[in-house]
Amino acid sequence: MDPERLSIFLDSLETEEYPLLDEIAAFGRGAGIPIARRETASFLRTIARITEPSRVLEVGTAIGYSAIVLSEAYPDSRITSIEIKRENYDMACGFVRRAETEGLVRPDHIELLLGDAGEIFPELDGCYDLIFMDAAKAQYIVWLPEMIRLLSPGGVLISDNVLQDGTLIESRFAVERRDRTIHRRMRDYLYAIKHDARLTSSVLPLGDGVALSVKRRD
Repeated sequence: MDPERLSIFLDSLETEEYPLLDEIAAFGRGAGIPIARRETASFLRTIARITEPSRVLEVGTAIGYSAIVLSEAYPDSRITSIEIKRENYDMACGFVRRAETEGLVRPDHIELLLGDAGEIFPELDGCYDLIFMDAAKAQYIVWLPEMIRLLSPGGVLISDNVLQDGTLIESRFAVERRDRTIHRRMRDYLYAIKHDARLTSSVLPLGDGVALSVKRRD
């Protein structure tokens, strides 16, 4: 099976997105800003419509694409999204305002926070029914205790880009030296979510790899 041909075929099955989402995706690609891939966005929509989360936490807003996708998928959701880069945050604020004006999402249902996620987590209270983690990959394993704390029983944690363009299956000595810390930490992260008794997890070869974890109710 040719992974590239399969990806092209699956992408051809996708329906057209809203013009604003197409614009955000095209802008992100052109500017080199990492946003969720199209097939990952489709997966997020599906999970949001299955779970109907009241509260959503997104770690890594980028320019607002996935936050808008999630909010459009289940309009009753209240979404809190964290972004560390001021430039991305400012653009996300603009795109979210446009999404509200165009009726794609409900006003005031997406809250954008600017800052370091690790510093913001302790300030968050309550539980989230869905958490989408798409930020600094080397921090996933560092943030995992907070993710479990913030996730409601039965809640879903989605972690994006966990296969690192396929390099995760290689020996650490086969990857560039500068990438070895991310390589090791991501392997540690996948091991942790698969072996943590509080979670039931699967790793899917979707996009650049998606880990889907559910927090046990007992």
